[in-house]
Amino acid sequence: MQLIAMGERVKHLDKLTGGALLARYPQVAWKRVMGIRDMLSHHYFDVDAEVVYGACEKHIGELARIVQRVIADLA
Repeated sequence: MQLIAMGERVKHLDKLTGGALLARYPQVAWKRVMGIRDMLSHHYFDVDAEVVYGACEKHIGELARIVQRVIADLA
């Protein structure tokens, strides 16, 4: 559920800023962050839990660091 919420928030931020905010942080595959929300919300029978877990294990730490930087940059 946290991944769904995160994807939804990223979509909302992208829409609010006309894509300008996320473009400043190209090291993150933002479309994939948004896409995981769609996959988990609408295609849940096709979800491989091990793949999702592996992606989280590999990428969540870096994503969290970038999000913290976005917050700091906006402050």
